[in-house]
Amino acid sequence: MRHELNLWVAGGDLRQAKLAELLAADGHTVHTWALEGHGPLAGVHMEEDPAGAELADCVILPLPAEEEGGLLHTPLSDRPRPLAELLAPLRPGQLVCAGMVGPTLTALAAERGLVLQDYFAREELAVANAVPTAEGAIQIALEELPITLHGARVLVIGFGRIGKALARRLAGLGAKVSVAARKWSDLAWAESCGYCGEQTEHLAGWLCGYDLVVNTVPAPVLGLTELSDLKPGCLVIDLASKPGGAGVAKLRAVFPAVPVPSAPDGGRS
Repeated sequence: MRHELNLWVAGGDLRQAKLAELLAADGHTVHTWALEGHGPLAGVHMEEDPAGAELADCVILPLPAEEEGGLLHTPLSDRPRPLAELLAPLRPGQLVCAGMVGPTLTALAAERGLVLQDYFAREELAVANAVPTAEGAIQIALEELPITLHGARVLVIGFGRIGKALARRLAGLGAKVSVAARKWSDLAWAESCGYCGEQTEHLAGWLCGYDLVVNTVPAPVLGLTELSDLKPGCLVIDLASKPGGAGVAKLRAVFPAVPVPSAPDGGRS
């Protein structure tokens, strides 16, 4: 039985770089592409040309896999990298694993007859991903807020995987947590956990008392009407996938004093 694999890790951030090193440490032959900004990786072949990927048992793309304009997500590369450039050498039937697969990657993979798997569609990974996302949001809040989370009034918008993980951790730190949700079933679950419930559609006029607002919904749930209710110094953290739900560009333009930190990649309720 064959255990050693030829793996290509292409694009992405520090998570992809660490993955490459872990796979190499497990005894696999690992190549990276579009990760040159990280510097040398232990036991890993860092490639300048993706041509050798035609021999790969699996090509692993990042989370998220693509950016606008048909580009691979490559924050650690020195130039834009089209998805087509990476996929061009691949053979029909080759396995490509990617996170949050978009329409461009889906179409290109279909054209080349590739086997495309979206690992972020696996429930066990999505649940596990909620934990570091929630912890990252708490870290931002601890760094940015001038008050302790203990006793702070916090609104978590959305009660999916991330919303549940975050609300529980905030409450454990002593925060006074409210949850806004669209579904009555989610509100019932939130209230059964001891949180106050708010309807997402009726937030306007009810936000002035919060010290921290964390959005997990990838939809425009916080417009200017809602955001104008925030008190000075209220921290807004948007954990939602693009395009987000907090109207960050408008918020910064109209309320430049309100901090709106970005969350770790991969946030999805």
